Amino acid sequence: MKRQALFSTALAVVLPAVIASEGFAATGQNTKAARAAKGHAAASARSPSAPAPRPASLPAPMAASVLAPVKASPARHFASGEADEQVIVTGTRDPHAKARDSISPVVVISAAQLKSTGQADLRDALTTLIPSLTRQTVGTGTANTIDSINMRGLTSNQTLILVDGKRRHTTSTVYYAPGPQQGTTPVDIDMIPVSEIDHIEVLEDGAAAQYGSDAIAGVINVILTHRKHGIQMSANNGGYYKGDGFTSKDYIGAGFELPNNGFFNLGADFKFQDHAIRGGWDKRTNRYDNPIMSMPRAVQVVLGYNMEYNVRNDLTLYSFSTFGHKVADALQNFRTGVDVPGATFPTLFPNGYVPIIQTDETDYGVTVGFRGKTFLGFDFDLSTTYGGNHNDVNIANTGSQSLLQTYGYTPTEFHQTAYTTTQWTNNLDFRRSFDTGVLAGPLNFAIGAEYRYETYKIGAGDYNAYYISGAQGQHAIPPGLASTSSRDVTAGYIDVGTEFLKGWKADFAGRFEHYTDVGDTEIGKVSTRYDVNRYFAVRGTVSSGFRAPTLAEQNFSSLTESPTSASGVLGVHSPGARLLGARPLKPERSTSFSAGIILNPITNMHLSLDAYQIDIRDRIVIGGVYGGAKAIQAMELSGLFFPSTSATATAQYETNGASTRTRGMDITATYLTNLGRYGRINWDAAVNFNQTNIRSVGTDLNGNTLLNAQQRSFLTSYMPRNKLIFGGRWTWGKLDFSVHETRYGRTTSNNTYWNDVPASMVNSVTQFLRWVQTPRFQTDLAIGYQVTPRLHATLGANNVGNAYPRKLPYAVQYLGSEIYNMDVQQMGLFGGYYYMQLDLSL
Repeated sequence: MKRQALFSTALAVVLPAVIASEGFAATGQNTKAARAAKGHAAASARSPSAPAPRPASLPAPMAASVLAPVKASPARHFASGEADEQVIVTGTRDPHAKARDSISPVVVISAAQLKSTGQADLRDALTTLIPSLTRQTVGTGTANTIDSINMRGLTSNQTLILVDGKRRHTTSTVYYAPGPQQGTTPVDIDMIPVSEIDHIEVLEDGAAAQYGSDAIAGVINVILTHRKHGIQMSANNGGYYKGDGFTSKDYIGAGFELPNNGFFNLGADFKFQDHAIRGGWDKRTNRYDNPIMSMPRAVQVVLGYNMEYNVRNDLTLYSFSTFGHKVADALQNFRTGVDVPGATFPTLFPNGYVPIIQTDETDYGVTVGFRGKTFLGFDFDLSTTYGGNHNDVNIANTGSQSLLQTYGYTPTEFHQTAYTTTQWTNNLDFRRSFDTGVLAGPLNFAIGAEYRYETYKIGAGDYNAYYISGAQGQHAIPPGLASTSSRDVTAGYIDVGTEFLKGWKADFAGRFEHYTDVGDTEIGKVSTRYDVNRYFAVRGTVSSGFRAPTLAEQNFSSLTESPTSASGVLGVHSPGARLLGARPLKPERSTSFSAGIILNPITNMHLSLDAYQIDIRDRIVIGGVYGGAKAIQAMELSGLFFPSTSATATAQYETNGASTRTRGMDITATYLTNLGRYGRINWDAAVNFNQTNIRSVGTDLNGNTLLNAQQRSFLTSYMPRNKLIFGGRWTWGKLDFSVHETRYGRTTSNNTYWNDVPASMVNSVTQFLRWVQTPRFQTDLAIGYQVTPRLHATLGANNVGNAYPRKLPYAVQYLGSEIYNMDVQQMGLFGGYYYMQLDLSL
């Protein structure tokens, strides 16, 4: 009981601190969901910079997380003490490093834990388990179909995604919807099959000196399974309390043994997701008929394989690959019919219409490599990785006013554009451990080189889709903005780590990178850890980082139209962006500091606290908001024409808009209670505190400030000030039960005016309503039963209390129907979700 009291005391200290950090009391009120809209017709191991042997000794699926919540699963879950013994391969040169001994904070999430969340998306599963990870809850247009993930209050641009230690390619589509993610080109993490995942290692520390560009906030390394036999299947079906958003996620994975202790495994994931709509009362029609606040309908198939074959004792051939295909329909704002003055197509759509953005996305990646030993005693890893993403964008159930006025006809479906990105990465790494006879541990030495070739292509849409004002809903890319770009990247690194004295470890890393379009950079990292005794340790890191602007960020253009306004994004090098004063993009550069303590006060209890500061100079964001005639002039100069129905217009472009400082802290605690004949309980608690401040804001070539108040708040207050997850999992015989509570801290937004204000304030780029989204609580429950030794069943509910965010004031509800802020990264907008899951092992 004393041990349980100690864990409770730790939680009692954390929870008030979370609430106090808000500056006011938390609110957990639930709000009723808006009525659903009706009546619409819908037409590692292997790392380029950290070579390490693959953890073949690890079972699949893996153990419970070292630092994250543990939830119900048919697979084996280790107790807290056992999880601390997990071997890790991310952020370390030591082939025998364990999670509890890591020099930097590393969270390990097993495949069983991912399944136990009941989430259909890999992104949502990770953000459910780790407080430092957040995501955009919903977007608009093509942005609503991208699954991206953020770490430590920074965007997905500053988080590097690896698959078995190899750099993953990004999506081809820029996330252009407003909010913290605006302007980013993230990795679509849901294009990695869960059926092929053994576990995921999340390095919560800057690691650009080890892994290269993008690893400013940290690294997410997806470790693939080494299954040699058997078949695993899972079926998950669920929906929202409102009766919509039905989702089905099913997968199957099979393993086969190859000669010479090799393996070959295959996996396939299948997902269907239906629309869920949460719009409010549309002021134009006095009906609940605007579906803009919605989840897209999507059908997705993701396949993958992973294999190893030992050619001889000192040489191993390995390869892995993923292939994904997703089609999605994203609903746009409702356009009124003849019952409301100003109908755009009274003959074609007399009852009104909803334009539908349709995406057809193909994602692929393949890696082939050899790993072995050289005659000098070095371990080597030679690999090549090729991956890419292609997204065809169309719009349906709409029309073109320009075509109708000029030619007397209009089609109802249009091809808007096609985005394509490719990435070819080649790595050669060497590593060796030296026994000096002087140091307390071996000297781990690594050196390597990388060559990467990247391409990006924007295709023009159909003539009908870009003729003058284009199709209602989204303007197609005209030939003048279509482009193909490429660049070469070369890099070299060196890394040395050792244990100087018993209990004192350190790691030193340095990296050089050259980009043919943005130049050179040299970055470094020093990390150290000292174990005072087996109960107490301290660790810290000082590092510099670097992120090159992506080719998509430099070239992307779009024009999105709503019923009363239009907003455009121009490529940095386009004529319109130059007119507005755009400068060529520079790389982001960062300096990071972190310090932490690790406590193991009693058996089965593990506590850690890590504080950090991340300074980023020249952050790349969408900025330079221009309104009125100047915006129209710039867009038309680039071949994008605003429709006559747009009462207001804005234009923007990617820019090095600001320098920021992010400070925060991660606290975690795990404890195991053994109840004897009544089973055991794995307790866990984790919290992230986070705050970003702007240190300076840039200006364009015309002397104008690049960021307005709304854009500044995208960087500083649209993500929760803190996020707390706590709960436990009880296992008793064939029964398991888990309950976890998540508290999302407050967010503060600057919202655009739309209703009941003077005309000069409508869609203003200088005047906004400041709105505080108070903290929210969400409870997740799951109960499971081992029906047979091979079959496990789970019933669960996420957001049991059906909690919703706080509603926006009417003045900033676009058309009266956008009742929640879709841009902040707090809790979801769709309410309670229930599901049933069956897991079968053969």
